[in-house]
Formats: sequence, structure tokens, C-alpha cells
Amino acid sequence: MMLTWDVIRRTIEVLWLINIAFAVWTVFRSQRSVVATWAWMLVLTVLPGIGFILYLFFGRQLSQDEIFAIQEEQKKARNYYLNKQRKMLEGHDLLPEKERVPRARMLSELNLNNDDAILTFANKVKIFTDGPQLFEQMIKDIRMAKKSVSLEFYTFYADNLGKRVLNALEEAAKNGAKVRVIYDTSGSRGTKPAFFDHLRELGGQAQPFISTSKKHWFTTPRLNYHLHRKLVIIDHEIGYIGGFNIGDQYVNQSKKFGHWRDTHLRVVGQSPVLMEARFAMDWNTSTRRTSLPKFELKELKKFTIDRKDFNQKDNVAMQIVSSGPDNQHYGIRRGYEGIIASAKKYIYIQTPYLIPEDSILEALIVSANSGVDVRIMIPCMPDHPFVYRATEYYAKYLVAHGVKVYKYNDGFIHAKTMVSGSDISSVGSANQDFRSYTLNFEVNSFNYNPVLAQELKTIFEKDLEECTLLTNEYFAKQSSWLKFKQYFSRLLSPIF
Repeated sequence: MMLTWDVIRRTIEVLWLINIAFAVWTVFRSQRSVVATWAWMLVLTVLPGIGFILYLFFGRQLSQDEIFAIQEEQKKARNYYLNKQRKMLEGHDLLPEKERVPRARMLSELNLNNDDAILTFANKVKIFTDGPQLFEQMIKDIRMAKKSVSLEFYTFYADNLGKRVLNALEEAAKNGAKVRVIYDTSGSRGTKPAFFDHLRELGGQAQPFISTSKKHWFTTPRLNYHLHRKLVIIDHEIGYIGGFNIGDQYVNQSKKFGHWRDTHLRVVGQSPVLMEARFAMDWNTSTRRTSLPKFELKELKKFTIDRKDFNQKDNVAMQIVSSGPDNQHYGIRRGYEGIIASAKKYIYIQTPYLIPEDSILEALIVSANSGVDVRIMIPCMPDHPFVYRATEYYAKYLVAHGVKVYKYNDGFIHAKTMVSGSDISSVGSANQDFRSYTLNFEVNSFNYNPVLAQELKTIFEKDLEECTLLTNEYFAKQSSWLKFKQYFSRLLSPIF
């Protein structure tokens, strides 16, 4: 009997060592952040067998072929269009020091040099925080399209709202507009390719994003690296950017979430052209192995910038900044860091997921302890329980270090906004979490306008009326089991 148990023990030890060896080989052969590397080592060593199954779905990175395709399309767009537009602006100091606060100048330079984000000025902006109102206007704009509609969303459900948007797209295609749709198949669960068949019959086109195409699902299963962008560009001059997706829950038709509180911008002017340049890169990457025609970059509208555009007070200076796992520029995250690090008076942040990387975490704490009024608003309920427990952990940590964190009680808050100082704000698809910083394909607008900043600040302060301020005492009263779930979720947050 002793011999038998000794054999079993030695067999287990050998298998465990083999598991560790495979774990080291699996994790370290891919380039990823230090925290993500050690998080995966923890999963693979503590959960033998199961950990490798989880890695198969959550840990596998984009193939070099996919990364190369994305980078090639971005290179083509930059060489053909963005660099031409950028050169056209060289030598035109449209915002001299005396007319632009140093913070805005520094942030705009950061976004330009880090992400080739051209600063435009002739933009009229309207904020939407209500889903029904947003989609009423969006559907109206799509129906009136004369030239083109370019639409990409993480979620495009085949429900009542999805059918309304699809009907508008079909009407635009019937009227001769060139209609293109990109969607993320994971975010659009239940939406089959046949949903877009009639649109295709009318001349429209629809394509899953490259990283989520079901064509290669069995050979490359992957639950990370999603198209999380939410963009609509109509006739090259009307653009939508923000946090709303297409689905009934986003128009308050979900029993689970109730009121859905989000933020989206409707932009008329020059920045929609740069939104469309982003769409063109995503479209050409996703259709490279299909029979669908490419988005010809010559379709992009040329624009010039005039001094008078800056002098009009209702014009919003804006940059369209994108980021994704195809590069390590981390455009949006670094833009967030730039806003936080340079803040003098206040920083107001709304995010459904609060799992910041160390650089943002420490910047928030430094700002709060330097006298800056740092306030963060998170939901009162989870849409992903694991992620919500990690959010609670970081909320507790930030509260303990002087940051004010509020829990929004009137439904689910999904807005991804940041506003700071007299004229700086950001609205888009990127949350304050590892996934948005490094794993997902995101896009945000960075805005420089005192009227827009004040409006977003007022909206935040109005939302505070529906919030509970979280305190050290609030977290101290939580059960030991809940605290354990928060701590455990935090350990794995860099990878899920």
C-alpha cells in the first residue's frame, strides 16, 4: 500500500512539474504585460487542465497574420490620407499659446504624436444621455442619407431596436447610399449573418470584425480582442461616437437593468471624416479575405482648416483617438493619463468598469492628494459579476486613498466619460479597465471646448443626485465572503 501511494505521489509531482513547464512555455512565449503574465501563471498552475481550457478561450492573442493585416491597413490610411491632412496643417499655428491653455496644447500634442490624431475645429456637438432620443435622431439621419452610411458596433442585436436600425439602413441603401456595417459577433450574440441578407440584396454590405469572425471560430476560439468601437458616419459629415450599443436594453427595455444611462455624441463637421478613416481601416482589415470590395481611401472627404473655425465659440476642437491590441501606443489610456496628470481643479469620471492599471490608479491618487477634486461614478449593479467584484475592490482602494467614488442607483450607468478643467473632456467606448486599455479595439473623442466641458460637468453633477457616496465604513461592513470575491476577482482582472 505504501508503495502504491508513493507511486501516486510521485506521479502527481511529475504531472504538476510538467503542467508548470507547459504554463511557463505558454505564457512567456507571448508578449504581454507583467501583471497579465503572472495572472495567467496563477491560473495555469493553480487550475491544471482547466487553466489551459480557460487560456484557449481567453488568453490566446491575435495571430501575427491578423496583427499584420491591421497594421498594414493603418499604414495605408496614414500614408494616403492622414499624413496628407497632417502635412497640410504644418506651419499653421491655429491655437497659439495665448488662446489655448497649456493643458489643452499638451494633450492635443500627445494625441497627435502618439496616435496621429489630427485636431479639427469645425465641429458642432450635441450630447445624448437618453437611448430613445439618441436612436430616434440616429435613425432619422440614416434614413436621410444620400451618399453613404458607415456603421460599426460591438453589439448589434436582432431585437426590436436592431430591426429599426436595420430598416433605416435598408432604406438608405434603397435610396442609393453606400451602406457598410461591421459588428462584433461575440457582442452581438444571437445575431446571425442572415439578419443582414435583405440589406445585402439592396446593395448594402455587412461583415463581422476580423478578430471575431465565426468562420475560424473552431480553429481559433477567442473570447478577448473585441471590436468595442461604436461609430456611425453619415454622408461623410455626421458622426456618432460614444458608449451606446444597438439593442433593446440600451433604450430602457430590459427588466434586469431598467434605466440605461449612457453618453453619446452627435458630431457634425470635420471630425466625422476622421471617424470614417478609422472605419475604413477596420473595414478593409475585416474584408481582406472576402469578396466584399475595399473601402477606397479616395472616398474620404478632404477638408481644410480655417482660422475662423477656431474663433466660433460653438465649434468644438476635437481629436479622434483609437487604440487596440495591434499596437503598444495605448492611445486612449495615455490620453486619460494626460488629463489626470495635468488636472488642477477637478476630474469627473463615469465608467461601468473600474479596474485601472497602476499608472492610472496612482495618477488618480496623486491628484486627489494634491487637492484636485477627483470623483468617479460606477454602477450599483453588475452586468458581469466577476468584473463588478473587481470594480468594488478598486473602488474600496481608491476611497481609502482620498478619491471620491459614487454608486449610481437609477439603473445601470454605462457612460465612458472624463471631464476636467475649463475645456477638456473625453467621450467614447473605452472603459477604465485593462480590457479597454489593452485587449479591445476602442475609439474616443478628446474634446477642447469650455461649453461642452461645462455641459458634461453639469450632467455629472445632476447624476450625483441619484448616487450614494461610498465610504470606508460602507466597505468595512461588507461580509468576509464578499471581500474574498473582490480580492480574488482583482487578482484575475488583468486577463478576463
